[in-house]
Amino acid sequence: MMSNQRVQLNVRITKETYQKLDEIVAYYQENVKVGRIYKGDVLSDIIEKSHEIMEKQKSRQRS
Repeated sequence: MMSNQRVQLNVRITKETYQKLDEIVAYYQENVKVGRIYKGDVLSDIIEKSHEIMEKQKSRQRS
């Protein structure tokens, strides 16, 4: 279950990584019709999807 609680995350990334994030946010903005898309929303989505993939791989390894 997702919580609406927010945590401030301050990180340093390379300029190239930041530019890639801007490109991803622009892509989301063009292809997701739910209003304004924020970098935090995109990062949360990427982390959630990566976590799901990781959990599936872990469960396969245990089988």
